Amino acid sequence: MRTFLTGAVLAALLGTAAHAETFGVSMALFDDNWQTVLRNNMLDHAASLPDVTLQIEDAGGDISRQQSQIENFIASGVDGMIVLLVDSDSGGAMSATANAAGVPLIFVNLMPPNGDSLPDKQAWVGSDEVLAGTLQATEICKELGGKGDAVMLLGQLGTSGQRGRTEGVHNVLATPECSGIKLVDEQTANYMRTPGLDLMSNWLTSGIQPKAVFANNDEMALGAIRALKAAGVPMDQVIVGGVDATKDALAAMKAGDLDVTVFQNAKGQGVAAIDTMLEITKGEPYEKKTVVPFELVTPANLADYEALN
Repeated sequence: MRTFLTGAVLAALLGTAAHAETFGVSMALFDDNWQTVLRNNMLDHAASLPDVTLQIEDAGGDISRQQSQIENFIASGVDGMIVLLVDSDSGGAMSATANAAGVPLIFVNLMPPNGDSLPDKQAWVGSDEVLAGTLQATEICKELGGKGDAVMLLGQLGTSGQRGRTEGVHNVLATPECSGIKLVDEQTANYMRTPGLDLMSNWLTSGIQPKAVFANNDEMALGAIRALKAAGVPMDQVIVGGVDATKDALAAMKAGDLDVTVFQNAKGQGVAAIDTMLEITKGEPYEKKTVVPFELVTPANLADYEALN
């Protein structure tokens, strides 16, 4: 599936001397709520610029397909590439491929293994994943009073989001104030709602009755909520937390089902990725790393975030 957005026509009509830039964009998975918001914000930002064309491809969760997309972008002569990796560990090879071809590359959201030593004309735009887990776990710990059984749904294993958010949770649970929280089990549900539902159902069937559910993203948290409700668990007896602050998650919070989430700024990341790429292609100074802050969302400040993702 491809989406084309052209702003160069406007520049021509206005008689400007703007040079049209074509950027190839490879998204890990179109069928992901937060990535959809990111993609739409990138399209909106490109539409506001007179000289940018985006060619967006869906990797469909397939590392090999994403590598092929990178190679095809290079062969087609794009001015730059923006990639949301399927798997963090695959980023090193893509970085090397782009560098060898002399094509600028921006990694958005997931950081590749060489994120601290990217070649010239490459950069990363994203958020501090450890902070996301820290914010989530600190609030859940406060809600629990520092004690109780808990489970954690992990994202796709090996991704920087899964690693960082999980690390943040573990760090908080290791503090004296939260050491009374026992993490009974943690397993992956691959950032997806239905696997999250299935995993939570399996835990409940096995006799696990958690007082808290940590989820690496909102989709898995929403799946866990469905399982809990289907099992007749009163939602005021369990604290559920996610990450992203998607529209569905905020609706669940408004309904009293989701207690905590962490706002991941899709617009901030998408806009910064395009702006950084433009700085590179125009030969201007640019940041090798751009960190877009995570923000805690609870029922107390829910209204501030309802229109943002």
